Amino acid sequence: MYDLAIIGGGPAGVSAAINAGILNKSFIWFSSGESSKKVERAELIKNYPALPDITGKDLANAFKNHTKSLGIEPVNEIITGVYPLGGNFLLLAGNKEFEAKSVILCLGVETQKPVDGEERLLGRGVSYCATCDGFLYKGKKIAVYCTDRRFESEIEFLCSVADKAFVTPLYKNSEIKADNAEIILKTPVKFVGEERLTAVDYGNKQVEVDGVFILKSAFSPTTLVHGLKVEDGHVLVNRKMETNIKGIFAAGDCTGRPYQYIKAAGEGNVAAHSAIEYLSTL
Repeated sequence: MYDLAIIGGGPAGVSAAINAGILNKSFIWFSSGESSKKVERAELIKNYPALPDITGKDLANAFKNHTKSLGIEPVNEIITGVYPLGGNFLLLAGNKEFEAKSVILCLGVETQKPVDGEERLLGRGVSYCATCDGFLYKGKKIAVYCTDRRFESEIEFLCSVADKAFVTPLYKNSEIKADNAEIILKTPVKFVGEERLTAVDYGNKQVEVDGVFILKSAFSPTTLVHGLKVEDGHVLVNRKMETNIKGIFAAGDCTGRPYQYIKAAGEGNVAAHSAIEYLSTL
């Protein structure tokens, strides 16, 4: 059981982790990579105090060096769900489970909007975890919607289980090796079904399937945490970065504009201190 779980490897997550470490709390920090790709790809950052005209790559390295100097390392896991559990929180990463007394969401902004029907049919034919739910579809027809090449091994695993897989890779030069995989180079527009998923609508055609797997590294806040209040796609927070769910805080781009690294880092600092204040009341 951790005091705090931090989800996200951008400036907000880095700042929250640094402050949790300095304040000597038991915490776990999740990041889908060593650092934020958004930061690394920035050509030039001109408004970060004391670091004028720094490249994104250099800033990302500075973040890594700072956390490593404190003995802080992110855990390379993608959190797919956060659930209340007897006053604490259960965090799922594939078939792994973690528990924490409080959570800070540093999710950034999801560039891929949820497909129509995705959130409604989650757990009823829509899944984010190949290793958790793959065997439920043994010998059945599935669809796979993937945004990142690093999940290709999971696609091949799903193909080995299913009878037929309709695969949409949203990246170039896919190398999926499976005889029963049919590549559809069109993004799904709707997941069809009432009580359960029955088909995937690609706009120009519908394909009947028993299940669909969405393999991506970022999720919308409401998909990750049911009951979380959002407005225009952003998590609603107060000045203490508290959400509407007691014990869950949010920081960074996921809370709204401006999408600035220094704003995210400042909010990560506030969220960490607010989480620690919350822990002192338990």
